[in-house]
Amino acid sequence: MNFFNAQDLAHRSTRRLVFVYLLAAASIVIGVTLVVGLALYIGSDAKNVTSIPAHFAELAPFLIGVAIAVTLFIGGASLVKTAKLSSGGGRVAEDLGATLVPANVQDPLHRRLRNVVEEMAIASGVPVPAIYVLEKEAGINAFAAGYRPEDAAIAVTRGTLELLDRDELQGVIGHEFSHILNGDMRLNIRLMGVLFGIMVLGLIGRTVLHGMRHTRGRGAAVGLAVGLGFAILGGIGVLFSRIIKASISRQREYLADASAVQFTRQTSGIANALKKIGGYSAGSHLQVADPEEVSHMLFGTGAKLSSVFATHPPLTERIQALDPSFKTSDYPTVDRRSSGVARKSAAPAPRHAGTTSAIAGVTAGLSPEVVTANVAHPDKRQIDYAIQLRQTFPELLYDAAHSSELAYLLPIALILDPSGRVLGRQLSLARKLLGEQRAGIIEQYYDALAKIDAAYRLPLLAVAFPALRRRPPPELEYLIDLTRRMIDIDGETDLYEYCFYRLLVSSLANAIDPSRKPKQRRATRKPVREAAVDLLRIVAQHGHQNDDAGEAAFRAGLKIFGNWASAAPYDSRREFSAAVLDRHLDMLVALNGEGRQMLIKAISAVIISDGKLTTTEVELMRAICASLECPLPPILIDKSAS
Repeated sequence: MNFFNAQDLAHRSTRRLVFVYLLAAASIVIGVTLVVGLALYIGSDAKNVTSIPAHFAELAPFLIGVAIAVTLFIGGASLVKTAKLSSGGGRVAEDLGATLVPANVQDPLHRRLRNVVEEMAIASGVPVPAIYVLEKEAGINAFAAGYRPEDAAIAVTRGTLELLDRDELQGVIGHEFSHILNGDMRLNIRLMGVLFGIMVLGLIGRTVLHGMRHTRGRGAAVGLAVGLGFAILGGIGVLFSRIIKASISRQREYLADASAVQFTRQTSGIANALKKIGGYSAGSHLQVADPEEVSHMLFGTGAKLSSVFATHPPLTERIQALDPSFKTSDYPTVDRRSSGVARKSAAPAPRHAGTTSAIAGVTAGLSPEVVTANVAHPDKRQIDYAIQLRQTFPELLYDAAHSSELAYLLPIALILDPSGRVLGRQLSLARKLLGEQRAGIIEQYYDALAKIDAAYRLPLLAVAFPALRRRPPPELEYLIDLTRRMIDIDGETDLYEYCFYRLLVSSLANAIDPSRKPKQRRATRKPVREAAVDLLRIVAQHGHQNDDAGEAAFRAGLKIFGNWASAAPYDSRREFSAAVLDRHLDMLVALNGEGRQMLIKAISAVIISDGKLTTTEVELMRAICASLECPLPPILIDKSAS
């Protein structure tokens, strides 16, 4: 399944979730109303002279009020929970007792985890997520949480770190990145929010029963009836939630396992991780944290559930989908006390500053279809490239990306004019606003960036995001404002600079204001088409020196759109602004999977129309895709073919 189909499937699943949620909520509202009516009947003197139907008819106005109140309560509980989760996946991890892994971590097991997550993020074309460890959990498990890649968090248990070798850990992290890339993560966190409302009545029922233990008389009977009724209805809510989670999650777990294999091009990593779960006494169970709310987003089951309500396929079936020869008797014996494999493999790989293998050259075998198929689906070559890239980051820049203080200066260095034409004015602005010392550090970073390939720029920014997000919101707002001023200092809007800036803004928006609501991106067909055509015109204008080449590239992209776009004019003199690009991209991000797939294909056709692809064009394509929330892995081309 490609990225665009997976996104559309996630949207359809969300609509189905809403329907089932409404059905479950309606059932519980009716049940609560009946419980309250019966409790009042039991506690009243009218039961000796009045039938139950007559009693309910007499209390109809009150019971309608109860139904409305319960509806508002369930809806309100879901909204409160959803709002609480809006700050991103880190909130889910912290609520389960997970500890944040700092960017400059020294512990070898934590460092190995950070390295693997960074490599997977670079290969996938997404910001590096926040990384957490459930230090008190001995089982082998992990999860990814968040609404978007920009606010994602990945958490693993201590058992995962200590019992899995690097290949197995890479398989587990690849599985979690599949959930991030294919829209599962957003669906999972929405499940947590909406299902909370129908589960919370059980907690209320248990609280009432606990409080009625020492109460006597008629009030005790009423309280007991209410508490018992709420507990039963809460149990029904839990039952509904498990059915909903199981119906949505199981098939997506198979897909995530398959994606992990695609990422690493070897089945042994994730398959062996699953085998270790089956052969380990603690399995994948969470002992300290309550897995009920998060069971559907875990790598393993997290708790013992009946097969009817299990959010994951049976473990043996998952393994056999990867290794058909596997039998139940083949589970290994795993002993945490004697396992040293993780620590032996946790030593950091040697770092060598230098350049990566070439990614610029002729576009042999590259086509718009290949580019769109690669969106959010890295393969082993791209994973290997990401490992090489991470190991060859210049130490000065790599350390800066992992420092909360210095990471703040790195985006400014990345946005400085590489041609040097307005560099002096930009550095003068930095001295004025940040002081001589910080401006000097930014200049050092600029000099280091000038010595390496442009392919390092977006990955460096991606690696810096976890450290940046730990800064106070006012500082991040100031950083964004300063970056914008650096871009605008020459009075021109460079397309690459703009996409870089937009990526910075979108990736830090949640850290600045966790309660922010996404923009309503709705438009009729005509303005969406005009925005798509104008974006192609801007890309063609940006990448070609003369009008003939620009128009030829523009026409190549229009062919993807079909007949309706064939007559669109090309005007190389038309200027564009950041405000125009913001408006266009806000509309185009709202396209469905088919629409975004067509748009990415058209943009790719414009960029590769001349049969050549430079590193700058590759990074421009990736920056535009990131702006459209379609993460594009590195495009690897053998330069020896040129």
